[in-house]
Amino acid sequence: MVEQDLYVRWAAAADGARVWQRPGATVVSCADLAHWDRLVLSGDPDELAVLLRAVMPEVGPTFRPFGPEDLVAAVVARMPELAATARFAWMDTTEKVVSPMNAVDSPEEPYWLGEDEWPEVEALLGDSFPDSYARPGAPGVRKWAGLRDVDGRLLAVAADAWSTGEIGFLAGVTTHPEARGRGLAARLCAFAADDLLAGRERVALIVDYANVAAVATYTKLGLELRRVAAARQI
Repeated sequence: MVEQDLYVRWAAAADGARVWQRPGATVVSCADLAHWDRLVLSGDPDELAVLLRAVMPEVGPTFRPFGPEDLVAAVVARMPELAATARFAWMDTTEKVVSPMNAVDSPEEPYWLGEDEWPEVEALLGDSFPDSYARPGAPGVRKWAGLRDVDGRLLAVAADAWSTGEIGFLAGVTTHPEARGRGLAARLCAFAADDLLAGRERVALIVDYANVAAVATYTKLGLELRRVAAARQI
């Protein structure tokens, strides 16, 4: 339940969240939470199935159950009106990240970009991460950190997106294709994670298992991997 409650606390503190409960089950609905309309789950699978059948008609078909991988699988097995859609890695840390020092190709320091620099972020995402959930100006996406080379070219970005008072959240992490393999993303993420951790319990992000390089980078930075999954209404 500790891990389940982590995701529920994150969702419940987000803007526009609604909470439903019955003995042994909690569901939190939140629109545009990490891009999707989500139903974050905690509790017993049988009780959650009962609760979800009451909640889903009220919130509509765009809302997707989300939670620990084994819990989502158990709920889907009890509800033929749901289908599993994806598995992800939720990675987090409660400790300060030690910034790597191997990004020798960019002597410039990471910093939080001004809104006037966001068009450059959008251009970089278009080139290197077109499927990013975080986009400049999207709901819940508050600000962007960046790292430039000595000529001023934007090499790497990361967003403060869907953060709450307890949990800082990183998204939209990418590096220019010509600058990969230099440790720039690790350096930028260390800067952003430490800044978001200040005054909070932890900092977290979600990453695809298929992105092996990203998972390895976050692991080296000290983030713990937790298995999560999502389902959709059919």
